Amino acid sequence: MEPKQSIPPILRPERVVPVSFIDLANHFELGYSGPDASITGISMNTGDLRPGDLFVAMPGLKTHGAKYLAVAKELGAVAVVTDSAGLEIKDEVGLPIAKLENPRQHLGDLAAFVYGNTKGNLPTLYGTTGTNGKTSTTYLLEAVLRQIGKTTGLTSTAERHIAGEVIVSRLTTPESPEMHALIARMRERGVTDVAIEVSAQALTQLRVDGMVFDVAGFTNLSHDHFDDYGNFEAYLQAKAQLFKKDKARSAVICLDTQYGQRIAELTEVPFQTITSLPETEADWRVSVTAELPGKTEFELTGPNGEHLKSSVPLLGSHMALDAGLAIAMAVMGGNSFDEIATAISDGIVAYLPGRTELVSSPNAPAVYVDFGHSPDAFLKTLSAVRKVTTGKVLMLFGADGDRDATKRPDMARVAAAGCDILVITDHHPRFEDPASIRATLVQAAREYRPDLEIHEVSPPEAAIRLAVSLVKPGDAILWAGPGHQDYRDIRGVRTPYSARNEARQALKEQGYS
Repeated sequence: MEPKQSIPPILRPERVVPVSFIDLANHFELGYSGPDASITGISMNTGDLRPGDLFVAMPGLKTHGAKYLAVAKELGAVAVVTDSAGLEIKDEVGLPIAKLENPRQHLGDLAAFVYGNTKGNLPTLYGTTGTNGKTSTTYLLEAVLRQIGKTTGLTSTAERHIAGEVIVSRLTTPESPEMHALIARMRERGVTDVAIEVSAQALTQLRVDGMVFDVAGFTNLSHDHFDDYGNFEAYLQAKAQLFKKDKARSAVICLDTQYGQRIAELTEVPFQTITSLPETEADWRVSVTAELPGKTEFELTGPNGEHLKSSVPLLGSHMALDAGLAIAMAVMGGNSFDEIATAISDGIVAYLPGRTELVSSPNAPAVYVDFGHSPDAFLKTLSAVRKVTTGKVLMLFGADGDRDATKRPDMARVAAAGCDILVITDHHPRFEDPASIRATLVQAAREYRPDLEIHEVSPPEAAIRLAVSLVKPGDAILWAGPGHQDYRDIRGVRTPYSARNEARQALKEQGYS
C-alpha cells in the first residue's frame, strides 16, 4: 500500500462563495497581472489541488512550487500567488498571477480570506497545547461544550469532528489551507464551538496562522521533540507563541509543571491558572476524589468560590486535571459555570480513542492501549495503571524511528522503574533499523534496573502475545505508543495495523473471551 492511499482526504466546505482574484490581490496589496478569476479554494500542493483553487507556489526544501504551474493549471487552478523567485522560473501558463514575498508567512491569512474565516464570522475557537494531555483536554472540552448544548467541532491527533460526524485525522494540526477549509466546513454545518489540539510544530510551521483563538490552554511541558527544537527553552518558546496577542484573546495555564509559570510570564493576554498541587497557588484547583478502573472522580473549585463534582471515563489523576483545564477554558470562553456543573454532574461523557483504552474483558488480565510516547506520559500512565491493579503490571512499548532519539533512554528508565515485567518491541521504525532502536531501549532499562525481567520481541504482533502469556487475571498490561493509530510506518509505507485488534486477538488465543 502506498503512503498516500492511506492518508484521509482534505475536508473542504461543500458550498463556497467565490472570491475575486482581483479583490484578493487588492486586499493584500499585491501587484498582479492577468484577468480576474473566481477562486473557490486554495492549495500549496498539487496533490491536494482542486478546480477553482488559488495555487500558492512557494519555495520548498528541494524545489520551487512555480515549476509546477502547468500541472496546477491542468488540475484546475484558476490563479497563482508566488514570490520573485517563482516569477523568474515560471512558464507562461496563462493564469492571473500575484506577487507575494515569503508566501508561507501569509498562507494562513490568504486561506482565511478565501474561505471567509474572518472576524465576526467564526465559531468560538479553543486551542490547547502542551507535551501531554492536549488531546485529552481537547476531547473533554468538546464533550463539556456538547453537554451544555453547543454544536461542536474538534480537530486532534486522532480525529476531526464536525457536528457529530467523525473523520480520521491526517496531522495533529493540519496545514493552514486545510485548517481553514475545515473551519469553513464546520461553519456551514452550524458548528458554534471548536476545540483544536495545537502542536508546537503547528505554531512554528505557521499552520494556525490566520486565526485567533478565543481561549488558549496550556497543559504541561516535558522532554519531547528535541529533534526539532534542541532543548527545553526552544521547545517552550515554540509553545509560548500560542499565548501572544496575535494568536489568542485569553488563556488558562496549568501550573503543575515548572514550565507553566514560564508560560504565564510570557503570556500577552488575560489568563487564569489551574493546578492539582496543594502547595501551588492558582485560580482553579482540581482534587481527585477516587481513581477507579473505569473512571476518575474529581472536584473543581474556581476563583470565585465555584465548586462542582464530576468524573471522567478515563484512568488517572492526570485525566481529572485535563478535565479541570477543559472546564476552566469553557468558562473563560463565556459559558456559565453553573450550567456546566449541572450538565456534567453525572460525569463528562467522552470517548478518547487510544488514551489508556481498556481493550480486555472483565475475566481477563487488564490490557490498556495508550498513545503516550514520552517519558512523562509513561510516568503518569504507569502510575494510574498501578493504582487500579491488584497484581503485576507489565509494560510493553517501542520507540519512534527518525524522531527524537534523546528521549529513548529516559522512556526505558521510566518504564523499567514503574513495571514488574518489561517487553520491548517495535513501533514506527520509519527508515531506522528497528533492532538498533530496541537495543538502545533494552540497554537503558537493564542499566537502570538489572534485576527486572526484560524481554525483547519483534514484531509487536509477537510481543503482545508473549505479554499476554506472562500475566493472569488481576494483572495489567500497558501497551504504550500505538494508541488509536491504525498503521505502522515502515520505510515510509503506512502498513495497516491495529494494536487494539492485536491485543484482543492475543487474549482470545490465550482463552479469554
